[in-house]
Amino acid sequence: MSIYDLLKKDHKEVSKLLDEVAATGDDAGKTRAKKFAQIKEKLTAHSDAEDEVFYSVLVEHDETRDIVLEGREEHALIVEFLEELSQMPPGSEDWTAKFKVFKENVEHHVEEEEGEMFKNARKVLSDAEAKDIGEQFREQKQSLLA
Repeated sequence: MSIYDLLKKDHKEVSKLLDEVAATGDDAGKTRAKKFAQIKEKLTAHSDAEDEVFYSVLVEHDETRDIVLEGREEHALIVEFLEELSQMPPGSEDWTAKFKVFKENVEHHVEEEEGEMFKNARKVLSDAEAKDIGEQFREQKQSLLA
């Protein structure tokens, strides 16, 4: 499976969890905490593996360098959100507001990645390279989740 397919699959899984949390009310602290823990685990492994395997290749090409640097900054911002949300009570109005902004940031990142980044990556990576990077990504992510 290519890196593009694997990343899209991860994006869909996280999007589903984000939507599930967003649909809860402030009185659903336990449900939010459980689903947020899943989001944090998945996003952390995803972004770390993505940076190590995919971004590290793309940053070497002029066509993809700028979007990769932007993507890395977005990853750092998402990690900040994850840490801040982890320190807050998930049943609070403040948590709800911060989660909404966090969700918007993740969705923006996914949109840019699946759009501009994938488009430009396809210009610099062959199909075989994309498959190889996909396998490396899958292995790295599994290792991080273990």
